[in-house]
Amino acid sequence: MDERSAEHRVCYRCVIAGRVQGVFFRASTREQAMRLGLTGYARNLSDGRVEVLACGKASAVAQLRDWLRVGPALAEVTGLVCEPLNYQEQTGFIIE
Repeated sequence: MDERSAEHRVCYRCVIAGRVQGVFFRASTREQAMRLGLTGYARNLSDGRVEVLACGKASAVAQLRDWLRVGPALAEVTGLVCEPLNYQEQTGFIIE
């Protein structure tokens, strides 16, 4: 991988609050991530929130972060907190 393609790759860990479990949030997030060419995961947290790790091109991760603010039709997002992480190579986008 050359320096130009590596410089625009990022990873973000986002935690989404609200009505985000039992509304196909993880599956819909995976669909969006795959469409954008991202890797990472989406998983439920024991406190009712959803955690998402998204890695890939900065512009694609930004698009997913924008989508996470709303989520799928049945979701009601009341909070979104994202933090940048060091880029880490992931394989696919999985639902945990």
